[in-house]
Amino acid sequence: MAFYDDLAENYHLIFYNWVAAVERHGDILNRFIRSNLTNSGVAPISLLDCSCGIGTQAIGLAKRGFTVTATDLSSVAIQRAKRESQSFGVEIDFGVADFRSLETDVTGKFDVVLSADNALPHLISDDDLYLAGRNMYAKIRQGGLLVVTTRDYDALVQDKPCVTQPNVYDNGKRIVFQVWDWEDDSKTYILNHFIVQDINGKWETKHRRTQYRALLRHELDSILCACGFKDVTWHMPEESGYYQPIVTAHK
Repeated sequence: MAFYDDLAENYHLIFYNWVAAVERHGDILNRFIRSNLTNSGVAPISLLDCSCGIGTQAIGLAKRGFTVTATDLSSVAIQRAKRESQSFGVEIDFGVADFRSLETDVTGKFDVVLSADNALPHLISDDDLYLAGRNMYAKIRQGGLLVVTTRDYDALVQDKPCVTQPNVYDNGKRIVFQVWDWEDDSKTYILNHFIVQDINGKWETKHRRTQYRALLRHELDSILCACGFKDVTWHMPEESGYYQPIVTAHK
């Protein structure tokens, strides 16, 4: 929570153009969800984005006709998401919630529950992942769809990269990159997130850190099946068009 509270006001700086990213993610996920949701019909699709951050996916999908409820653990991120949704001219029902307690924190059931941008691997233990999975399951209507995106950890654990390729924006005046400190067992790592900017001729560095689990596909498959989901399927970027692998499952 502290990581995302601190990052919320600068989150857009991760992207070359965050507004364009909202549109791009909205386009891709709109097509993807509609093609994977059974009997979506003509009525608006109800969707819970349970790790919405500042609204990157929630706003894009609301613009494309989804009825969106969006929650996040970070109240600071939610406050910014509210402001951003107003600037985009969309209505979203926002709230603060941990995805391990959605059943009590969020009312109603939804056609789709979404968790994008590698949020789920913040949970380190199988118990916490199972708890999140059960709470997501509880919020999906019968026949509805779970959509989760994560990093491709099956590939990453082979090489255990220590640094990401720097993204250089604003004609070289903004550089964004990550340094990863892997634990000895390769199951978890500390992510150090850097945004380096030339502001009025002076270089400033913002550094934040958080922990992730290198969550393998078969591990998440097992947890989702244990939660009651069926038809657990992985969709790689070359198939979906999204920048991370996507796992879907039905209730």
